[in-house]
Amino acid sequence: MTETALTTPVAFAIFNRPEITALTFARIAAAKPTQLLIIADGPRPDHPTDVKACAAVRAIVERIDWECEVRRNYSEVNLGARRRLSSGFDWVFDQVEAAIILEDDILADPTFFRFAQEMLDYYRDDGRVMHIASRNPVLSTRQPPNYPYSYYFSSYGSTWGWASWRRAWQIFDVDMELWSPLLKAELMKHPALNETAVGNFEAAYKGIDAWDYQWHFARRIHNGLSVLPRKDLVRNIGIGNVATNTKNIHTRGASRIAEPQEFPLIHPPYVMPWPSFERAAKRYTQGFHWRNQFVKKGPKWLTGLGQRLVRWMEMQELRRAAVGKS
Repeated sequence: MTETALTTPVAFAIFNRPEITALTFARIAAAKPTQLLIIADGPRPDHPTDVKACAAVRAIVERIDWECEVRRNYSEVNLGARRRLSSGFDWVFDQVEAAIILEDDILADPTFFRFAQEMLDYYRDDGRVMHIASRNPVLSTRQPPNYPYSYYFSSYGSTWGWASWRRAWQIFDVDMELWSPLLKAELMKHPALNETAVGNFEAAYKGIDAWDYQWHFARRIHNGLSVLPRKDLVRNIGIGNVATNTKNIHTRGASRIAEPQEFPLIHPPYVMPWPSFERAAKRYTQGFHWRNQFVKKGPKWLTGLGQRLVRWMEMQELRRAAVGKS
């Protein structure tokens, strides 16, 4: 990490993808954190290749050639994303007060580590802020004009590379015991949520193999704010058939590259979601859910047609954004 020592603990979640893990771990190694916490899931019993692949991944993260305290939380049986990651992050925040968290498919720009560390320090004692994101859902051409600060506060916040504190994580509940039909009905009226988002919450409550919907839910119902950089500081390089959940290669944001963060940071004097940014984020996150459903469902020939149509529509949107049209 350029000019600044990385003293904030880094947590790294691994599984069975050696090629991808080697790339993403190289970015962590270049940053040289003084503390590294490694979470690993075990091989799946019905996937014979997992034993070798998991062993290969664990060997990669043993290649530590800098001064670093390493703690490991390895499962010898497969728990799945829901239980392994949630229990792993519970363990992380039992160990340390704050952490930067990356999964094995998140390729971080070197400046992400400094950005996350400075945000964790700056808002350490501000209970309104619960999540430091590494990505911005809004294309730069659609962000509020003349906004002079380095980041936004938002009710949105990706988990493709993130950071948080023990004080915030204590609201997390992977089983979502606060979920109820009454709360669902009220969330359907939320100005920043739609049927798909609330449906994701309900799916998480019913046991889908995911942990991040629960974290989003926890922050929403506690009015927690996220810090979002003005550009993407990471890239997800693991989207596709080998992914647990994000298998659709046309997932929005999949083709966007990471960019470096500029320093020193210019801090906003307000701790609130920026209204014009929130409107832009809502349009981005809610405007294309029907396309994902079109791609996922139907016969193979229709799915293929849907994927091509989705790609064409995304390219049209990017072209419009490039010339500054809404």
